[in-house]
Amino acid sequence: MSANQLERDDLDGFTRVLHAGLTGLGLLAWLTGELAGDYKKLRHLGFDIHSWLGISLSLFILLRIIYGFIGPPEVRFSQWLPYNKERLALVWEDLQTLLRLQLPQRPAHQGLKALIQGFGLAVFAWMALTGSLMFFYLEPGHRARGMLHLIKEVHEIGHWLIPVFLGLHLSGVLLDAWFGQGKWRKMFFLAE
Repeated sequence: MSANQLERDDLDGFTRVLHAGLTGLGLLAWLTGELAGDYKKLRHLGFDIHSWLGISLSLFILLRIIYGFIGPPEVRFSQWLPYNKERLALVWEDLQTLLRLQLPQRPAHQGLKALIQGFGLAVFAWMALTGSLMFFYLEPGHRARGMLHLIKEVHEIGHWLIPVFLGLHLSGVLLDAWFGQGKWRKMFFLAE
């Protein structure tokens, strides 16, 4: 097996904890996003809840990004992100396989799976960056103006991108489970 074909079957505990944190906090932050509109009011419980969930998620995103450079080989970005011709060809092969109504048989961080996971990480990193800027610079009780208003508007794009990622990612997980692959159980410590 080449370095580009590393399996994720023996993920370390830290990777699993990161995934669980990203999943739980990501869903909670996304679901409470609509509550954050009360930041313009003096009483802004919705904004407080959303912003603290978001800043906690940002810490997990930061840890995942760092781990993507210094972690075990199977979780390093250099081993799975589809950024070169060879890896993009795997994405194309997977799309063609799906068009034939077959499930691509690849490890978790290859081909279309790698593209979807990279997209999700990019979306959540963008949300973490813009959300953190608002966390530190937005003054509750006042409307966002100027550059901060622009950051807020760009942050809100994630409200639509996150369900796209979740739909793609969960569809893949469900298809894998349907065809007897229990990889999802390993991510949540339900199987070894």
